[in-house]
Amino acid sequence: MTDSKRVLVLGSGFAGLWAALGAARRLDELDAADTVDVTVVSKQPFHDIRVRNYEADLSACRIPLSDVLDPVDVGHVAAEVTAIDTAARSVTLSGHGAQHTQRYDRLVLALGSRVAKPDIPGLREFGFDVDTYDGATKLQRHLAALSDGRADVGAATVVVVGAGLTGIETASELPGMLAKVCAGRNVEPRVVLIDHNPYVGSDMGASARPVIEAALSDNGVETMTGVGVAAVDEHGVTLSSGEVLAAGTVVWCAGMRANPLTAQLGPDRDRLGRLPVDDYLRVVGSPGVFAAGDVAAARVDDGHLSVMSCQHGRPMGRYAGYNVIGDLLGEPMLPLRIPWYATILDLGPAGAVYTEGWNRQVVSRGAQAKATKVTINTRRIYPPLNRDRDALLAAAAPALQARPDPGQ
Repeated sequence: MTDSKRVLVLGSGFAGLWAALGAARRLDELDAADTVDVTVVSKQPFHDIRVRNYEADLSACRIPLSDVLDPVDVGHVAAEVTAIDTAARSVTLSGHGAQHTQRYDRLVLALGSRVAKPDIPGLREFGFDVDTYDGATKLQRHLAALSDGRADVGAATVVVVGAGLTGIETASELPGMLAKVCAGRNVEPRVVLIDHNPYVGSDMGASARPVIEAALSDNGVETMTGVGVAAVDEHGVTLSSGEVLAAGTVVWCAGMRANPLTAQLGPDRDRLGRLPVDDYLRVVGSPGVFAAGDVAAARVDDGHLSVMSCQHGRPMGRYAGYNVIGDLLGEPMLPLRIPWYATILDLGPAGAVYTEGWNRQVVSRGAQAKATKVTINTRRIYPPLNRDRDALLAAAAPALQARPDPGQ
């Protein structure tokens, strides 16, 4: 393939994986696989099911990229992207103790987002997160080790900072995880969810809020709102009010930002660090570059931009993969439009809450919504895992899944 054109896909999350598979599918349709080399660049050789990192069992949350890329002849380079030069159409990579560059003819930027950790004293030294698979497993190892330490209320207390979707799901799961740690130790587990907003679930709207508040109470999760965190240390947190809350574990879930490499493509980013893209997911002002997932602010309908979620990241990836090949080979492209929006929030033992529409009206709750959430988390968002080329290419079609069934 020395004369082949090259498409680089940066990132192997939801958007990156599906962009690579979508590109492979389009090449197969055009009978042009021998003319274009598609390669994924990511530091880890895995596709992680990131949205499940709050769960107690992570055994099914890491998929070898070889299982989903090799069957469709997509390559993988295990390296970290450190720079993007759109003028030279090259990226700088760091891996195995050395740096090197790779050229591209077309680029798909799908490096995702990361939890936003402000410069709070002690946060980076003593705080945990569930932002990545490695971070989530580090937290779980820490929790397991608590059973070997002191048996007091402070050690058995976990503070979760940020009462958005990730914070709520994490806090809802923690009482059960802590109960195992505290078993037989004559100390009750305590989980405290903190947010600077006046109420929890500020992104979920007024319809869902009572359901969330009741579920957190049923799960034994305490909430503290209208207060921030001023400092973190090995013994707990100091709040903006001056109150000190003893805790053996602090989990930071407050806010997300796009990968900072988006800054290298120009200043026109939104407040989350995302790049503006057109209807075909081409980055505005950067010829030859597409973006998908959490690094892109895409218009999904006449009134709304995409949100940082696998719900939008996966179709954005599929369309970006289809369109990057079309752009490269002079073939038609497809505009992205996603006419429906739904949110299913896991509430641990209390079930879940399912909302539809941008005003997030509750259509299902409790065990019924939980069944839908389990279907999504364990089946709907996964690629085919049987290494079947035809199945992988079929799943990468530039088409939208039907909305989840709230009665499932």
